[in-house]
Amino acid sequence: MSATTIGAVVGAAIDSMSGDDGEVDGAIIGAVTANVLKIALPVAATWAVGWLVLRGAGAAWDKVTGDDTAAD
Repeated sequence: MSATTIGAVVGAAIDSMSGDDGEVDGAIIGAVTANVLKIALPVAATWAVGWLVLRGAGAAWDKVTGDDTAAD
């Protein structure tokens, strides 16, 4: 099953617990959320790894050059 289908099933299940209306709107919200997360999570992970690499490269450069003023 794809992430969109799983999101729709989970959204429908959560929406059906309220008992107020049908499960269709919950399924739509779940499917949209799954598709947004398919893009947002890799972007956030890439940003975090890039930030850590940049921070490590800066610390390595400071150690090589002996410059401790950037750490303050």
